This record gives sequence, structure tokens and C-alpha cells, in this order.
Amino acid sequence: MSLQHCAFLLLFSMVFYSCSNSDSGNGETSSNKFTGADGEVKLMTVDPGHFHASLVQKYGYDQVDSVAYVYAPDGSDGLQRHLNRIEQYNNRTEGPTNWVEEVYTGADFFDKMIREQPGNVVVLSGNNAKKTQYIKQSVDAGLNVLADKPMVIKPEKFPMLKEALSTAHENDILLYDIMTERFEITTLLQRALSQDTDVFGSIVEGTPENPAITKESVHHFFKYVSGNPLTRPGWFFDVDQQGEAIVDVSTHLADLILWETFPGKGIDTTEVEVVQADRWATEMTPSEFKKVTQIEAYPEYLQEDVSQDSILNVFANGSFVFTVNGIHGKVSVEWNYQAPEGAGDTHYSIMRGTKANLVIRQGEEQGYVPTLYVEPVDGNGGNDYEASLKSAVDEIAQEYPGVSMESSPNGWKIIIPDEHRVGHEAHFAQVTEQYLQYLKDGEIPEWERKNILTKYYLTTQAYQASR
Repeated sequence: MSLQHCAFLLLFSMVFYSCSNSDSGNGETSSNKFTGADGEVKLMTVDPGHFHASLVQKYGYDQVDSVAYVYAPDGSDGLQRHLNRIEQYNNRTEGPTNWVEEVYTGADFFDKMIREQPGNVVVLSGNNAKKTQYIKQSVDAGLNVLADKPMVIKPEKFPMLKEALSTAHENDILLYDIMTERFEITTLLQRALSQDTDVFGSIVEGTPENPAITKESVHHFFKYVSGNPLTRPGWFFDVDQQGEAIVDVSTHLADLILWETFPGKGIDTTEVEVVQADRWATEMTPSEFKKVTQIEAYPEYLQEDVSQDSILNVFANGSFVFTVNGIHGKVSVEWNYQAPEGAGDTHYSIMRGTKANLVIRQGEEQGYVPTLYVEPVDGNGGNDYEASLKSAVDEIAQEYPGVSMESSPNGWKIIIPDEHRVGHEAHFAQVTEQYLQYLKDGEIPEWERKNILTKYYLTTQAYQASR
């Protein structure tokens, strides 16, 4: 055989191998095959109008390439603030990151991202008006999606989200939302203690007036993020673009109720029902609006919510009660303009059991630090009960060293060392690491997938009921 013939056969075999292993025509993209190797995940951030987009990148990850791609419209009001935060993370003294942001701006920013696909994970955190559409188009294009909540803000878009979740599952695409509150230490311990029948007993069914599990949170429009005053875009105060609280922050609380009450179990939409819902407005003056947005006057899209005395009414508050297999849960979200001195966003939660209530308080008495209490009911609380609680706390301390208990007026307070209180911003890294593990595993657990759909079913049903 001649050398020319050998060379031809070698070239032919290389071309054949390349074609037979290409992604074209087989409906499966190599971008969805992850091994956990360094740099194999490449981020594409779409129109980062919310500061949560930058918090995904507050820390670096071995599995994530340092080059991140950003696609945004011309004149994006959040783009420069996003880039400034990334630069701040890169230049900090302690634990600097090394992100390189490749930015494209233009009216066709989303279509261009879909066409080019320089990355394999789409990060969505911004204006929510088109978020469900962006999710669906990204999934249809074979791209994994890590989305800030909410994934949907209007009931008419819920079928689109449902279809996107189904398509993602069928095609081994990972569609996931950022549920940071699961990583708050008091919530983790509340969940753990609720699984100990000697301490908690079993959860009661409750009623609409006195639910079995309640989650309430208070937020503030003006706040500090990464040490700097937060500037919010004007559209944040338009419920048609940001979404009302009942479909926005409520997503976290509905998620926690499913996650804590039925750990590791997927809840179907047929197993839940919204019982009642309500909404109300927060009033904001022109000077307050200017301070938090750096915008001189209310934009046109907000005019319908402005009263004759120039007060902006933001329907940022909402609550609803729902049942999960007969157990009543309540979600409530309130937005104020600014927290009192020394305070911040606060959380209250109670899980009511047959032996004890597990209560998280974060008020002035607690120094605005989330604090977990175990408060026995119906004659519990004697020496035997205290021994059972101590045994449960000692077991928890094996995973969270230093966790202990001390007496409180109505029972016991769980003592949590500061090392376990990593803070809200760090929770984004924890969620991202969970998502990276799911990418490596090649799937999102079934219970996670079912509960993603069900919690948005709840929030959109509550949206309708509130009217």
C-alpha cells in the first residue's frame, strides 16, 4: 500500500470519526454532558437587571470557566451596575475572583445569544416580564438554565413554564431556580428538628386562621448590597415587570413549606389548593423613589399607580393560605421602604407540631438576628422531653459544630455559632454549587422538579385568588 493511500485512509477515518461523534442530527448536545471538570461550565448572563445576577459570581468555582458572557439590550439600566459588582469582586483584597466579562449589547441581544451559544448555562436575573419566555426559548435551544425567582409572574404564562420544565426533563436539560432561603441556618435546623418525632411529634393540620406552618418575610426597597447602597431599576416598582409579592418573594416561602413539611417528597399540583389570598400596596414618595432608583421622575409605565398627591402605590405586598394534602400553610410578604436603624430584612416562621412548636423570630428582641426556639405544647417540656431535645441538638452539632441549647421563657433557644451564619449573599454560592452538582449528576431529582412546578402553580393560583 502506498504512503499516499495510507494518508488518504487516515484522513478519511478522522473525518468519519468526527462526523459520527458530532452533535448534529442526534438531538443531544455535548454541552449537557458534564463531568465536573475544571472550566466546563460556561455562563451566559441575559440582561442582568437584578443584583442577584452578580451574586451568582460573587465567588469563583473550579467547574465554571472564568470567562462569562453577557447579553443585554442597548441602554440596559442594570448592565453597568452588574459589571461594577463583578469588578468589585475581582479587586477585593480577600478572596478576589478572576472573572472576565465578554459583553454584547444590542436590540437582538437574546436572539444573538441563542444563535452564538458561547456558553452552556443561561443565568436569568432581571426584568421578569419576559423571563418565562426566555426560559422556554433557552430550553428549546438546548441550553441549561439557572434562573432567579420568579420563573413566572402571570397565570397565563404558567402553561409555558410547565412546557419548558417538561421539555427540559425529556432532553436532559437542567432548568433550576435559585432558592437561597433553604440554606439559612435557622431554617435548616427547623427542618431537621421537625423530623424528630420525640421533639416535634407530627405536624398538625391547622386551619386557615391558625395554619400548621407559617412563613412571613419583611423586605425593604432601600438597602445595602456588598457594602454599597442598592440602586434599583425603575421597572422594579412596576408589578407587570417585576411581579407582585404574591408571585415574587412568595416563591421562596412556598418552596420552604413544601421542602420542610415533606422533605425529599415531590408534591403534585393535584395535592395543593389555595384557600384564600390578599394583596395591598406600599406607598412611596417622589423623593424616596429618586433615592432608590436615581431617576428624577416616575416613568410612564408607573403613572397608573400614582395618586393625585404624587404618591406611588406599589402592590408589593401579598399573602395566601393553601393546603398540602390537608395541611394548612400560610405565606406572607411585606415590603417597606427602609428598615429601622440596625435592622434589615426579617423573617418569621412557625411549624406547629403535636409536641412542640418550632419558631424562628428575627425582631428587636433577637437583635434582628434569626433565632430558632423550641416551645413545647400540651404539657410537654419535662425532664424526659429536655433529654430528647438535647439528644437531637447533639446530633445536629455533629454536622454543625457548636450548636447547643439554652432555656428560654417558653422552652429553649437554639444557640448557633456565627460561623454557620454565612449571610444571604453567600447563599447564592451555595445554590450555585448545588446546581453544579446536579449538572455533574446529569439530572435534577424528581422531587425537585415536581416542586418547582407546584410552587409556581401555587403562586399563580394565589395571584388569581387575590383578585
